[in-house]
Amino acid sequence: MNILYKPIVTEKMTKQGDTLNRFGFIVNKRANKLQIKKAIETLYNVNVLSVNTMRYGGKVKSRFTKSGAVLGKKISFKKALITLAKGEKIDFYSNI
Repeated sequence: MNILYKPIVTEKMTKQGDTLNRFGFIVNKRANKLQIKKAIETLYNVNVLSVNTMRYGGKVKSRFTKSGAVLGKKISFKKALITLAKGEKIDFYSNI
């Protein structure tokens, strides 16, 4: 089971990474906190202090066209916020 899908690289998460040493990831919906912690520690070689997870439901979106309303749904996902030990960092831009 692939646990980590992609990191969240936004202005808010970048600021939290600099000040609070907290980083965000989109993860598998079925992964628990222990699996997420182990995946982060093995992939990035860091010590994880805590893992907070949030589940987001898919939102219903609609738009109106000439032929009528078109309804759709965005996907649901799970987000994990990782707090690292003091003095450790994850650099997402090193592989570019």
